[in-house]
Amino acid sequence: MLDENLPTFFFRRSSDNALLKLLYVTQNGSEPAPEYSLQKIDPDLPQSRNKYAVALGDASFQDVIFAEVCIEPEFQQPTLSAAEARQANGAPPLPVPLIPDGFTIQLYNPEQQVAVKGEKSTWTGKESWEFEMPQHSFPLPSSSRIDREQTNTAASTLSPKILFKWKRDGKFSKDMTCYMIGTSVGGRKSKDPDITVAMYKHGRESSVTIYEPNVRRLNIDDRKGLEVVLLLGAEVIREIYLSPNRDSFNVAGAPNRRKNSRPTPTSSASPTHTHFMTSALGNVPPPTTTSPITQQPTPPIDAETKRVQAFVEQEQREREKRDRAEQKRIKKMLEEEERERKRRDAEVAKETERLRKQFGMAGQDFGPKPNLPPRPTMGAGPGSQLQLPVPPPRPLSAEP
Repeated sequence: MLDENLPTFFFRRSSDNALLKLLYVTQNGSEPAPEYSLQKIDPDLPQSRNKYAVALGDASFQDVIFAEVCIEPEFQQPTLSAAEARQANGAPPLPVPLIPDGFTIQLYNPEQQVAVKGEKSTWTGKESWEFEMPQHSFPLPSSSRIDREQTNTAASTLSPKILFKWKRDGKFSKDMTCYMIGTSVGGRKSKDPDITVAMYKHGRESSVTIYEPNVRRLNIDDRKGLEVVLLLGAEVIREIYLSPNRDSFNVAGAPNRRKNSRPTPTSSASPTHTHFMTSALGNVPPPTTTSPITQQPTPPIDAETKRVQAFVEQEQREREKRDRAEQKRIKKMLEEEERERKRRDAEVAKETERLRKQFGMAGQDFGPKPNLPPRPTMGAGPGSQLQLPVPPPRPLSAEP
């Protein structure tokens, strides 16, 4: 902890729900108390396929959502080498998701969208994520009917905004620091000296520390919204960019559970402790449970539904047929490459044998090595010293 007087939020997993995290806050040396809840989308839902969705809500009333993030990545078909295709037995590879350059945080009450854009320095290689918050998020009291009808003040392009940026502390470090880097008015940005706003500490129990003295200096109305954006943005950056999971976007649907393992709690078990992510589920209302006695029988399938089902089945059969044809083509290509390789090896072996029969091995055996005389030694033994020649004495000069 940087300073016990600063508000610090700790991310702790819930003991009874693997998809839920509770954010405990401590300030001025107080005991940590739950402040927010961080709920991920249920992977068992069909709407959660190929999505990453997380919502930040209240710790006591978890159906009250403050902000949420929903990311639907683009997919790319990977290219396999000949060895990988041979190992896959000609089966086409599964598409892999592409990590997006940024994401959008949807705030509620007042509703506004905060776009977080990522970038990487070409000089130092450090990653950073920039976003902006409007200075005035709430409409001012006015007697004008036009002003009262204007509900989204923060979405105006002419409203002044404050620029923030999450920066990694090092190229290989997972700790980050958020700075206030400048302002923006009408799309024109002006740089200011970096002011520390928040610090993210990565570890077994991650934490975000809000540097409150500098936050008070900011000319911003919705400081609670800024706090929500900092907490939710730090968690999304950690899961998508710093420590990406193998299936962060739920590509394979629901995760495979171990045998005899307990299922994760769903909304039917505890309806008051589940987030209903509107953007992630496509504005799907919460499920309602009815007793078996009051359930009505399923109406018969009409002709239009049968026609749609037949069309879907036909498309499925055609897709399977194309997949089988592609597998056969790849398998045939691999077999042709293998036959061509064997043919070349046979030709090389045949030509080598022909040259051996024609020229034989004559001239390739140079015989035994000649016996060279031993090298002269410098002394009679290891203790002998090298005798240097004594120079002749210098002649004496004649006296006058």
